[in-house]
Amino acid sequence: MEHLAPSLDAAATAAQDEAGSLRAWLSGFERVFVLTGAGCSTASGIPDYRDADGQWKRTPPVTYQAFTGDALVNARYWARSFVGWPRIGLAQPNAAHLALARWQRAGRLSQLVTQNVDGLHQRAGSEAVIDLHGCLDEVVCLSCSARELRASLQQRLHDGNPDWVRLSAATAPDGDADLDGLDFAAFRVPACQVCGGMLKPDVVFFGENVPRVRYEAARAALENSDAVLVVGSSLMVYSGFRFVRQAHERGLPVAIVNRGQTRADDLACLKLDVDCAAVLPQALGG
Repeated sequence: MEHLAPSLDAAATAAQDEAGSLRAWLSGFERVFVLTGAGCSTASGIPDYRDADGQWKRTPPVTYQAFTGDALVNARYWARSFVGWPRIGLAQPNAAHLALARWQRAGRLSQLVTQNVDGLHQRAGSEAVIDLHGCLDEVVCLSCSARELRASLQQRLHDGNPDWVRLSAATAPDGDADLDGLDFAAFRVPACQVCGGMLKPDVVFFGENVPRVRYEAARAALENSDAVLVVGSSLMVYSGFRFVRQAHERGLPVAIVNRGQTRADDLACLKLDVDCAAVLPQALGG
């Protein structure tokens, strides 16, 4: 394996250089608004949605309209989620999550906003995180708004679908699994235990809007910040991109750490095309 050493050394040196660039850039600011995306969790074993060009790697996620309006789509979603959820439930924070949590405790981070729904920032120790798109650890009834822990629903899915228990599939983003070619009509989807209504993960599906209260909380935090750092997001989804655009309009400097291009590359003062888990611990002093 000796022939690999030069390339590994070069990669390590490049990561150190990139970390130094980011550290120097951040040194001029006291209150940094941080927005994270799927690239922040890939080192934890949770795949992202888009390639280096910002294009979908797979079929786009199910829409709210299809989830609520088509029983077969609904059953397919829950069957795939049943198989994929354990990987989300057991996922551990990686070096990027831990570095951001330490940086927050040091008082440099004004607000952490994430587009992710995996809860890994909280598991890393970050506080007052704005989960822009919600979190998978709870489900909500669309009729009576009753809530249930996702772990509890997993047991009910298990009890109602014993023939599906031993199935396995490749991990897909956001608790999904690449499970296809089965009779999803046979999958039994539990109803709300309070009113019998339809249950939905407490996350924002495509076709839904981010709740106004979350948006306003993030916008207010942005107004009290002096710079923006984007970590692991292509910003192709408008719900995240709008904060970078607002920052640019207000004259706030923006730095982006993301593999591949983003929707806001032309708005950034600093763009690092690197793995955030390799760079953030050094850049943020952890």
